[in-house]
Amino acid sequence: MQASSLRWTPPTGFLGQVTLRARARAADLAPRRAFLHANATYAARVPAFATALRSSTVTVIAEIKRRSPTMGDIRPEIDTAEQAKAYERGGAAAISVLTEPDHFGGALADLELARAAVGLPILRKDFIVDPLQLFEARLAGASAALLIARALHPDETRDLLAAARDVGLAVLFEIRDERELEIGINGGAKIIGVNNRDLETLEIAEGHATRLIPLVPPELTAVAESGMRTADDVRRVAAAGADAVLIGSLLSAAMDPAAVLGELTAVPRMLRARH
Repeated sequence: MQASSLRWTPPTGFLGQVTLRARARAADLAPRRAFLHANATYAARVPAFATALRSSTVTVIAEIKRRSPTMGDIRPEIDTAEQAKAYERGGAAAISVLTEPDHFGGALADLELARAAVGLPILRKDFIVDPLQLFEARLAGASAALLIARALHPDETRDLLAAARDVGLAVLFEIRDERELEIGINGGAKIIGVNNRDLETLEIAEGHATRLIPLVPPELTAVAESGMRTADDVRRVAAAGADAVLIGSLLSAAMDPAAVLGELTAVPRMLRARH
């Protein structure tokens, strides 16, 4: 067993609670294992997620989110298809769809609606702990899925990264520290997300992304997550070398999300140096 495995402890706080619920939902999928895996392997082609995130400007992954544990209701009545179309009009590179039901008001049906409405890559954002959830995402039309390093034992991480590759699903690998970055790199993750929010305490640490993003190898894609509301915020993470940003609450709450996106999508991208 590697040293990184020995140092791992199960998540606590909010992340611990929501991960336990995710494991229970994944267990409910077990009777469909053979069906999900076989059909995910031959699912219809979808737009490439990684390619969409690389541009001369910092690209935006626009998120559809009805509520959150920190803000409560954002827009419970949000129309997934119309919101996705607005994001596409506003210049989003990809769309993130929260499918977690208990705290975010999402469902897999939201991902399916977004996939039918737009031609952009779709990210399934959820608390994924089992390959069955990856197969389910691929069948619903996802181009990518989120894996949160802190929620997973390193052995689970490697298995999930391999399962995603097996069915042609990209992974946004979310980290909070250097050790998790190392686990992602060793596991073959190509897209690294740095979350300013600590999902165990739900607190945002300003500058967390700007500290870690410069450590992401330049051949990988670096995504800054949480706490960005203005073009100046995007410029700050761009200066650290972010290739993309993921923005959720601001856009989900906006009455004219396409206009808000237009203000966020013109920040020049800066290349990271190799360390």
